[in-house]
Amino acid sequence: MAKNYRMYLGGRWVDRRDKITVKSPYDGEVAGRVASASKDDYAEAVRIAHETFQITRNLPSYQRERTCLAIAAMIEKNHEELAVAMSRELGKSLRDSRAEVTRSIGVFRVAGEEAKRAGGEIIDLDWSPGSEERMGLVRRFPRGVIAGISPFNFPLNLVAHKIAPAIASGNTIVLKPASSTPIMALKLAEIIDRTDHPKGAVSILPGSAEDASPLLEDPRVKLITFTGSSEVGWWIKENSGKKEVVLELGGNAGVAVADDADLEFATTRLLAGAFAVAGQSCISVQRIYVHEKVYNRFLRLFKAKIKKLKVGNPLNPATDIGAMVSCEAARDAMALVDEAVAGGAKILLGGRVRGAVMQPTILTGVKRSMKVCREEAFAPLAIVEPYRSFRKVVDEINNSVYGLQAGFFTNRLKDVFYAFKNVECGGVVINDIPTYRADHQPYGGMKDSGLGREGVRYSIEDMTEVKILSMNLKDYRKK
Repeated sequence: MAKNYRMYLGGRWVDRRDKITVKSPYDGEVAGRVASASKDDYAEAVRIAHETFQITRNLPSYQRERTCLAIAAMIEKNHEELAVAMSRELGKSLRDSRAEVTRSIGVFRVAGEEAKRAGGEIIDLDWSPGSEERMGLVRRFPRGVIAGISPFNFPLNLVAHKIAPAIASGNTIVLKPASSTPIMALKLAEIIDRTDHPKGAVSILPGSAEDASPLLEDPRVKLITFTGSSEVGWWIKENSGKKEVVLELGGNAGVAVADDADLEFATTRLLAGAFAVAGQSCISVQRIYVHEKVYNRFLRLFKAKIKKLKVGNPLNPATDIGAMVSCEAARDAMALVDEAVAGGAKILLGGRVRGAVMQPTILTGVKRSMKVCREEAFAPLAIVEPYRSFRKVVDEINNSVYGLQAGFFTNRLKDVFYAFKNVECGGVVINDIPTYRADHQPYGGMKDSGLGREGVRYSIEDMTEVKILSMNLKDYRKK
């Protein structure tokens, strides 16, 4: 029998009659039934978080560090259980689920370190006459209640990226996980509940977007951090009033493989870049441009390696690619393929869907105007095209409304710095895929890919306010 999960509201486990039924996208088996939060539940969580902030804002750094490290240790202790649960809930291959659990451990460990570093600086203020013997003490202070909204595709690690910096910086947080994958967030809540962190500082409430409206409307919420689709993210920004908003949104990552690249390495890494987590990553490789001198050799190597990928049951340790999040998502991805083929593109491999499982697919002969080139596929789907000029391929990568990350396989230093300067995205990755992300790096995009940056230290910067204490040290006493 499928397990029933209660929501975590203000440090208490609360059940509701309304449920979200979570089904495995691979086989339709019910993974669990989750209490669905009402509008009143979200409002109550914000109220409790606001009150609890009076405690968390005064927690010493060693205590915030201790909480983060305790969470990391408990995730590590339950590593395999969490990975299996993730594969059941999302259909992600067990290999990818294990990797995600490992990353989430690292996020909380980094947060423990950063809890001790969110200090400040001393600055001299005597830059102009009249400010002699003045100095400033600059410090960061927590904002208060943070609203976190996380997506389905990394149901533990991207929840960690909201909660860990909130704890480390002394804020409180109310988090709404994706309705299709709320179980992993609630499992993290079980771990947090076992720490000494003040009850009420963290709430995790699965529910509908409509019922979560207090997160946007309540003035006690000081910042909204959202990861998800561009359409929803920009709508949140327009409807969140005076709140600070951090948006980590969609992408359409481009990669250029130069004629001096190590093709064995590049093709191996591009397997992961295009097809890991069934392509359901905002920095999944979607557009691959290969120099014409090595294009045919690249294709031979790439196709041979793709054919060896194992697709199917996510709980089989040998599986490379599991299911997409839903049958509908797989059908939408195939619609992009069908439109491209109707317009003259050619399927080199794949192009088949069974239920929520899509075969790894590569296309060529794709026009700029086609949706598969312009929009975010969010599927194990990539295009491969030849190029001649490095500067023109940079322009081609920039030919997108998105600007999250881009990758270049080349050893030409001049081209590396040309790309770094001219690519319109938040991250440029050299001799690796744009899908690479270190969890402590600044991570975010330009254009339709969002606002602000994630990565624990950079999230803490967004979650804190800068204050200056200006001091006049001149002795005005009569002598």
